[in-house]
Amino acid sequence: MRIGAACLTVLIALASMGADQALAARKPKPAQAAPAEGQAGPPMADRATSGPLKAVYADMPLAERVAIQSDLIWTGDYNGVTDGEFSDRAIAAVKAFQKRVGGKDSGVLTPDERDKLAAAAAPRVERVGWQILDDQATGTRIGLPSKLAPRSSAGKAGTHWQSARGEVQVDTFRIAAKGTTLASVLDQQKKDPAGRTVEYTVIKPDFFVLSGLQGGVKKFYVRAHLGGEEVRGFIILYDQALEGTVDNVVVAMSSAFAPFPTAEIAADIRRTALQRRKVDYGSGTVVSAAGDILTDRQIIDGCQFIVVPGLGNAERLAEDKVSNLALLRVYGAQPLAPLALANHSGRDGAFTLVGVADPQSQNGGSSVSTLSARIQPTGGPARMIDPAPSLGFSGAAVIDGEGRLAGMVQSKPQVVAGPATATGMQATVAPVEILHEFLTAQKLAPATGSSGQDAKASVVRVICVRK
Repeated sequence: MRIGAACLTVLIALASMGADQALAARKPKPAQAAPAEGQAGPPMADRATSGPLKAVYADMPLAERVAIQSDLIWTGDYNGVTDGEFSDRAIAAVKAFQKRVGGKDSGVLTPDERDKLAAAAAPRVERVGWQILDDQATGTRIGLPSKLAPRSSAGKAGTHWQSARGEVQVDTFRIAAKGTTLASVLDQQKKDPAGRTVEYTVIKPDFFVLSGLQGGVKKFYVRAHLGGEEVRGFIILYDQALEGTVDNVVVAMSSAFAPFPTAEIAADIRRTALQRRKVDYGSGTVVSAAGDILTDRQIIDGCQFIVVPGLGNAERLAEDKVSNLALLRVYGAQPLAPLALANHSGRDGAFTLVGVADPQSQNGGSSVSTLSARIQPTGGPARMIDPAPSLGFSGAAVIDGEGRLAGMVQSKPQVVAGPATATGMQATVAPVEILHEFLTAQKLAPATGSSGQDAKASVVRVICVRK
């Protein structure tokens, strides 16, 4: 599994920052992590052999190199940026992991060691609910441990997230005023709030890092970047009792932070996330009482298991790579309520989307929800949804004014220039004409005519579990 890597991809390679010199807040043990700024680098013997090893890594795909670095962060072996460049520090981290799992410290992972690394990182990523978010209040892109800090609200100068009792708190901030400098913001962060004891400081021409204790009981970490006369950054504050869990999160957050992201970066991050997400959540629409469910093929691509909660495992009956539609079947369930298909997709305009949002979007919940959206023409058979729905709505039903299925939501990475969407995705509608054609090819006659029922009763969550 490479789940953490998806969120830390080309972001740093394109927008970063030299951050590897500034990730010392976690104070890693020398045996487990690469050295932070001011400490000695790898032994000279290791440096002498690093040249050929770097060439080996240079031949790997960038996504895989970034994935390895990201997983090493989550296992506590690497303290640096996830840019895919295998420096002496990154190679030393690989060797540290190899020694820990009883392997030969060659500096290049064997396939078995790569699987062990991914398996070691995955539960830590899942445990904290790691995800990449666009913070509309500051214009930044931030990695957030959503299970550690699930509650969000408006902050003083950005957005505030925290746990139920405030053991973990995350704040973004944006300071835009004439004459703003990094030095002035750094000085302010040292003094406010009162009671901070600074233990580590790094200031570079375009960013600074500050860490230490607050009130003698909590650890804090601040990272901020300068762009013109504007400074954007984030702060994480957490109980010292949680440092075993949160210290790795701090490194990941620092590596993932994009103060001035671009749409292209967002698209690359989301593309890799979709490729590497071990557990994917989507939606599906029941189209027959026997248990046939229509969904987005991309959601179930590469799945080892497909599960429909409450109904059990689902069998993949058919799929079409041109239309990106897939047909599933669940067996042994009580007669289901199929949703009637419209005769035509109707005009572009206002429609209702019915789907099941990603668990992280509803605090672990599984409720079916509705969204109002505008459907815009794209010049082809697909039509754009504005605004793009949240994660989990891929495969969701598009309902017309008579309660009938007029299309299906399909999501894909945003690759066009312009402002990034909140999820880094763009969503289109596969019109009902294409749905009819696909189902007819499977010799399935879906219900038609007036629906006369609540569409929520016909929409289910679809879970894909990959190897």
